[in-house]
Amino acid sequence: MCVWKQWKKVKTRYKNLNKLGLNHYQAIKFANTRKGYWRVANSVILNTTLTNQFFNDLGLKSITRQYIKIH
Repeated sequence: MCVWKQWKKVKTRYKNLNKLGLNHYQAIKFANTRKGYWRVANSVILNTTLTNQFFNDLGLKSITRQYIKIH
């Protein structure tokens, strides 16, 4: 949700979705959605593009993995 909120403009959303591998039609369709941030956060739009690998590449650590290491 936070990443989607950072991409405030439709132009930015389109550009980033296109970089993540969506074709032109899908990127336009998803970038123009009027759904709220939380609703988009659990939708096909972000579940197919912002994967765990995306966040690993950014250098972010998984909370789940940290929890499993402790227990």
